[in-house]
Amino acid sequence: MRTKNSHFDSVCIKSTGSHVPARILSNEDVVGSLPTSPEWIFETLGIRERRIAEPEEYTSDLAACAGLKAIASAGLEPNEIDLIIVATSTPDRKAPSSACIAQSKMGIRNNCAAFDVAAVCSGFVYGVTIAGQFIQNGTYDHVLVIGADTFSKITDWNHRDCVFFGDGAGAVVLERKDREQGIFSSILLADGEGADHFTVYPGDACFKMNGKVVYQTATTRLPECIRQILCLNRLELEDVSMIFPHQASAHVLKRTAQLLNVPFSGMQTNLESCANTAGASVPLLLDQVNRRGLIHDGDLLLFAAIGAGWTWGACLYRW
Repeated sequence: MRTKNSHFDSVCIKSTGSHVPARILSNEDVVGSLPTSPEWIFETLGIRERRIAEPEEYTSDLAACAGLKAIASAGLEPNEIDLIIVATSTPDRKAPSSACIAQSKMGIRNNCAAFDVAAVCSGFVYGVTIAGQFIQNGTYDHVLVIGADTFSKITDWNHRDCVFFGDGAGAVVLERKDREQGIFSSILLADGEGADHFTVYPGDACFKMNGKVVYQTATTRLPECIRQILCLNRLELEDVSMIFPHQASAHVLKRTAQLLNVPFSGMQTNLESCANTAGASVPLLLDQVNRRGLIHDGDLLLFAAIGAGWTWGACLYRW
């Protein structure tokens, strides 16, 4: 079956924002008696430290902080937001959605809609694609899309896999704007056969991961979907200014770069200081790079992610 490609000619990213918890946990803090070392974590995963939420600090708190920063950067008032989408796999509660809780914490009191998207580490790519549909068809003028996760709350800190994740949130405000040479293109895919390879089983408090299969799948699907979206838009990797991949691990990103025949330096990353922030990783990284003034008008950005499920996807966006 042919991959479906969504195009949004009248949608643009108006602003970005992000937030991470204050608490820093270094590799030395995490390792303890685990069968690994700080050196191995950095050399293999690219991680030196991660941000960890406090016990009473939740996904909605990080989401609200990132969202307000994006709204302020857009020059908007909170009540000008028409829709809030929070991409997360670590919601505050089973009900209501973290998007509704974050809406309240941001002080948004108008007739704004709000809901969560559960696509794990691909959630932000799914979220901006959904938001693009609403803006393109004229339903909403301003949509706030937030990727936020607190994986520290579903991590077994006595298991070696605890070294992978950190907490954080990133956000974008999307608005309707006709752009003559703009590109906003997206593909989304899924395969539920992989459900048991990264999951939180019913009744369990923490995630379980088959690291070998996660690596094999990520290094197959990630370069595959990058090639697909470029092909569908008749572009080459040489046309892309920056790649913003989900921050799975340095091991995954280096192998992906190798398979794509691009330098690893072409992959934007914040693994060293933030670790894998799951659904937050792409928008958090985007905001950090944007605030450093490294993105310029006309740059072609490529977002790509793979998450548990499996879910995966990619977006092309002309800045």
